Amino acid sequence: MLSAITWNVDPVLIHLGGLEIRWYGLLWAIGLYVCWVMNKRMYKRENCPPEWIDQLFIWIAAGAIIGARLGHCLFYEWHNDLGELSIFGWDITYRNPYIENPLLILKIWEGGLASHGGAIGIILAAWLLNKKKFSRYPQFKTSWLWILDRLCIGVCVTGALIRLGNLMNSEIYGGPTSLPWGFIFVNGDVNKDIPCHPTQIYEIMYLMVALAVTMPLYWKTQARRREGLLLGIFLLIVFGTRFGLEFIKNDQEAFEANHLLNMGQILSIPFVILSIYLIIRAYRRPLLPVVDKQPESLEKKYKKNDKKRS
Repeated sequence: MLSAITWNVDPVLIHLGGLEIRWYGLLWAIGLYVCWVMNKRMYKRENCPPEWIDQLFIWIAAGAIIGARLGHCLFYEWHNDLGELSIFGWDITYRNPYIENPLLILKIWEGGLASHGGAIGIILAAWLLNKKKFSRYPQFKTSWLWILDRLCIGVCVTGALIRLGNLMNSEIYGGPTSLPWGFIFVNGDVNKDIPCHPTQIYEIMYLMVALAVTMPLYWKTQARRREGLLLGIFLLIVFGTRFGLEFIKNDQEAFEANHLLNMGQILSIPFVILSIYLIIRAYRRPLLPVVDKQPESLEKKYKKNDKKRS
């Protein structure tokens, strides 16, 4: 039996002159593409307007990336080595360079994305998308929850690939362990010489569990007609497990040390509460209607748009 696994993977996939293509960025892109393909199949099954999926991809990708970046900058970048700042006689020990200089947020190539921020960004993007775009088709009774019920299934795969990217970067891993599958993260930030929990792999596993639960519920049951149910189940599995997993993970920032709960756990609690509310709400409301056939006028419109695009 292995005593430990030495992990010394180069986070850069390929060098093209002065340009680096990293595993993390590539896996992010693949994850978004897979999510788009999965949702395309679901939208086709439910006879949705074909342009919806393209709009969905643009809005959700933007929401995920912007939300993840803002989440990292606002939730995690608090430091006590920037010097004390006094405002109206109130001494501030922990300061945030991204709040003091918002232009730093644009330097996304320097790294820093937070999954909780990405989740918030996706929810807001779905709400705006339904309000601004999808509401033009009143015959399809959609809502932001309807969008997220289908989207969360593909997000399971996207999230798993992003965590694989974290593994390739040797980042966001756990504390020391004596278990035989412990990883020695040679390129890590802390505990480089001792086996640690590969929490990236643990997170991939619970995301695959979420996929194994939500996908059959959508394709083989009436769960897709219970608005908010699939999203609630997804949030409960992902953020409920994330809350527990944080106990064995290293703190991402120094300000989290010696606190009862770290930032990841604090941010997970609202999502767990929301998940329980959504599941209860879904069973208290009537089933959504099924759109079996597109109106003839819409079919002609779609065919006309398809000819223009070709």
